[in-house]
Amino acid sequence: MSDEANRGKHVQIQIQLDDDVAQGLYVNLALVNHTENEFTIDVMYLQPQQPKAKVRARIISSARHTKRLLHALQENIRRYEDRFGEIELSGPNPADQLLQ
Repeated sequence: MSDEANRGKHVQIQIQLDDDVAQGLYVNLALVNHTENEFTIDVMYLQPQQPKAKVRARIISSARHTKRLLHALQENIRRYEDRFGEIELSGPNPADQLLQ
């Protein structure tokens, strides 16, 4: 089937969520890097008053998928703020410190 014929069809994806992954990981810091073809996102937990942060997960994604992820996050933040109010950011941005 051609791409044009497939455009209107929806594929139902079955998602498997293992028990250990379902527990989730708390993270409060992310570093984003990119090449021409992909983005790498390292998510970490930085303990208060500690100089080290441990990478808990790494996501490597195409540029196109990363942009889709960005749009999904923006839409979900909008919905959250519509329901619960604006999320206020305070304190220094850790990314600013890393860029210096």
